[in-house]
Amino acid sequence: MIHESDEALAERLATAAGVILLALQVSGEFEGKALGNAGDARANAMLMHELRAARPEDAILSEEEKDSVARCSFSRVWVVDPLDGTREYGEGRSDWAVHVALAVDGVPTVGAVALPGLGLTLTSGAPKPLAPANVPPKMLVSRTRPAAEAVFVAEKIGAELLGMGSAGAKAMAVVRGEADIYLHTGGQYEWDNCAPAAVAAAAGLHVSRVDGSPLVYNCANPYLPDLLICRKEFAAEALRLAAEFVAAE
Repeated sequence: MIHESDEALAERLATAAGVILLALQVSGEFEGKALGNAGDARANAMLMHELRAARPEDAILSEEEKDSVARCSFSRVWVVDPLDGTREYGEGRSDWAVHVALAVDGVPTVGAVALPGLGLTLTSGAPKPLAPANVPPKMLVSRTRPAAEAVFVAEKIGAELLGMGSAGAKAMAVVRGEADIYLHTGGQYEWDNCAPAAVAAAAGLHVSRVDGSPLVYNCANPYLPDLLICRKEFAAEALRLAAEFVAAE
């Protein structure tokens, strides 16, 4: 039997979860918040079953599973968000995602982000060349709660703000060339950004915390509230302006 690589496993499972979620979305069985809850549960059940079967010696951190700090003793931990952007999914939008990632010794090493509403899965294993930068630059923010730091940075560099749903959708918009900067503050967890970080880094983008420090995974507390994913030519200025905003607060 040919062994399935970590990259292939992540891509296969993220895509398969997206198929489950799309089928449920069009079934009419649920709507609104109930649809999001059901989608989360069904996608998570499949992902947990498949990961445990394929990688029984690895740990798993999923948004939909009870966490245990016992995972911190493992070098390899799969970090999973079965449905990133539950609100957008429940509203029938396309800006939601499925995240399947592998962190090795805290580093986001392997990632797959499925965008089922767009029929795409982007992976760390098959990065595509970056498109030219947008002129003026485009910066992604939450469509419902734009971060004050992001708005400040956008104004300073003359960037156009684009509102979008899930973290995965926003990060992949930078990978795909639809935007240039995704700066987030105000709260996320490891499952919100591990797969996007792995895919973005493989694509050649800058990936860090908003203070410039690395994103570290498989921490006892999975709270990881901020990140910057952007084209490398914007990184230094975005970090400087974010620090300026914090200093002025």
